[in-house]
Amino acid sequence: MKQDETPSLIIQRDLMKSQEVHASDLASACYKTIERLNPILNAFITVIPPEKNDIPSNGSMPLYGIPVAVKDLYDVKGIRTTGGSKFFENNIAKEDAFVIQKIKKAGGIIIGKTNTHEIALGVTNNNPHFGACKNPWDITRTPGGSSGGSAVAVATGMSLAAIGTDTGGSIRIPASLCGVVGLKPTYGRVSLRGILPLSWNLDHAGPITRKVEDAALMLQVMGGYDEKDPTSVKTLPGDYSSHLRDKMKERKIALAIGNFIEEKTDPEVLDAVRKAAKILEEQGAIIEEVNLDFLHEAAMANALMLTADGAAFHRERMKEHIDWFGDDVRQRLEMGAKYTSSEYTLARRTQVEVKRRCELLFDEYDVLLLPTTPITAPVLEGEDALERARMLTRFTSPFNLTGLPALSVPCGFSKENLPIGLQIVSRAWNESGVLRAGFNYQQATEWHTIKAKI
Repeated sequence: MKQDETPSLIIQRDLMKSQEVHASDLASACYKTIERLNPILNAFITVIPPEKNDIPSNGSMPLYGIPVAVKDLYDVKGIRTTGGSKFFENNIAKEDAFVIQKIKKAGGIIIGKTNTHEIALGVTNNNPHFGACKNPWDITRTPGGSSGGSAVAVATGMSLAAIGTDTGGSIRIPASLCGVVGLKPTYGRVSLRGILPLSWNLDHAGPITRKVEDAALMLQVMGGYDEKDPTSVKTLPGDYSSHLRDKMKERKIALAIGNFIEEKTDPEVLDAVRKAAKILEEQGAIIEEVNLDFLHEAAMANALMLTADGAAFHRERMKEHIDWFGDDVRQRLEMGAKYTSSEYTLARRTQVEVKRRCELLFDEYDVLLLPTTPITAPVLEGEDALERARMLTRFTSPFNLTGLPALSVPCGFSKENLPIGLQIVSRAWNESGVLRAGFNYQQATEWHTIKAKI
């Protein structure tokens, strides 16, 4: 492990504005890192060459000159969108996804399309068509998924920021396992137009960064109403950066306990989360333990809906070439196709009930703390991918079902020097609250400054 002095996106942008650093130099450094590390880690499916990117001329842009990596589910005009799938390996996008339009208008430079678990239906990023993406802390282990390539790109400096998607934890899981920050916004906050779907009901788009303040900046750019996206919700524009430094004094925080939280969770992970709560308590927050065993039902309902929705979206491809799907993805799609309407209806009922229980919880508490994942990064090979999905999505998937904003920040390391993630959740539309708690915790610790040696 080594300390990382990488400044925030805001500082780097301002250095470029003042011409102390040239935008082309920043992009060039990322391309050189990609050239060195991508053959080892396989974070990118497609690297967009520098000549295809124009360096923005307007220094007042919020992402002026910032290199951004994009999960290969987002359409980027003129570049293939594979979804990590054989079906889409030659699928050239005709226009930019809505979020890509916003990033480009903000001055961001799209440097490549990152590796994903096939059709985003999995958490290992062990892709049978484009190769396995590997964890920079230990290349025999998974980076998590399905936005694994995006997390690896940010963790190693191949990109300064990245975007992913999250249907059962696919931003937060790789953020946790790779030691970076991942934010899943409220459902409807960020447009899904131009992103290859997995579940129309559960998909979320969000950023992966090194620091919490960078996630706030990215969300500022990515968020906003899109009238052409039926999932987009018209709300007041969020301001995610100006209240980051507000103190945590007298803010009430629920610390999750119960059998569901503790029975399958590595003691090192539980200890790291408890220590994180203690740090916020030392800042004046009021910590209360709350039994959250009801989240087990939410995790099961999310898993059912996710696979059923995926089978619905891919129904024609399943009929035409079921053999083109990898083994684990095919099994999950076939399982999803077998669920009855009654089973799906009951899952939707669970969704409504759990949403209400969470609303009542956040009537009492500002934020909730729990682990992002119950374990650190497992090995890539030799274990059941379906069981891996159940384990790694255990604490993330309930908040896809409820659509609540959830942030993963680094909160420690295991004895094997593998990152541990702290998950911070709040009520709908309170991204500012989760970012504030994450930022205050980050400022009191150094976990975000530690980089893998590779």
